[in-house]
Amino acid sequence: MLALKFLWAPDPVAISLGSFKVYYYSLMFVIAFSAGLYLMKYIFKKEGIALKYLDPLLLYMVVGTLLGARLGEVFFYNWDYFQNNLLEIILPFKISSEGWEFVGFRGLASHGAVIGITTALFLYIRKYKYASLLWLLDRIAITVALGGIFIRIGNFFNSEIVGKYTGSNFGVVFQNKGETLPRHPVQLYESLGYLIVFVILFMIYKNTQKRKQEGYIIGLFFALLFTVRFFAEFVKESQGGFGDQLGHLSTGQWLSIPLILLGTGLAVWASRKKA
Repeated sequence: MLALKFLWAPDPVAISLGSFKVYYYSLMFVIAFSAGLYLMKYIFKKEGIALKYLDPLLLYMVVGTLLGARLGEVFFYNWDYFQNNLLEIILPFKISSEGWEFVGFRGLASHGAVIGITTALFLYIRKYKYASLLWLLDRIAITVALGGIFIRIGNFFNSEIVGKYTGSNFGVVFQNKGETLPRHPVQLYESLGYLIVFVILFMIYKNTQKRKQEGYIIGLFFALLFTVRFFAEFVKESQGGFGDQLGHLSTGQWLSIPLILLGTGLAVWASRKKA
């Protein structure tokens, strides 16, 4: 049988100019937001929305994503640690008896990002009243699925959020973690899954009838994307959180279930409305 074992030991730094360094994970975030901005520009032009609304939309999205994802990591996964290190919630430093070490905001949770983005867009659309919240969520959902592709690639370069050991000659050996046994490249599984979700959502958006059924695309987004996340968790190492205490399912799976149900219900409700 052909062995499909891949040794993976990348330099996490993509660009280095003296003391200034850009990590692949950060670069993937920039690419994700840039791709999303480009896509929203296409959508705004297609639907006759003034482009002056794009810059504030990007600002709300960036703040909502990063703040929500950070707080999601804190409260869903690592409260036991952060309750004794409150400053590290908002500062990109690890504080110890030996001093301060810059580590960036490595802990980011996608379920928290959902809450942060939704809250940010609610505040945004209250100020810029050119469409309904559901209209905007439908279109932002497509960009978020696109961005998720790059974020998981960034996780892969960082050798983080790793999969379980495969117990065979198939998989990726994360040598930067000092390992010699192959794991499931679950980051790439998810990235591929998000690509499929993005293609489905974008093709539905191109359908004028479905596009007019506000709430349908965001509902389908929740149902599909978090189904991908739910099944990926079966081959992912535990990220901690309350799931370890409940057993059977991981924290990510418990958090995905209500979003899958919400999305399915929203898509059904929207599909029954007259466009």
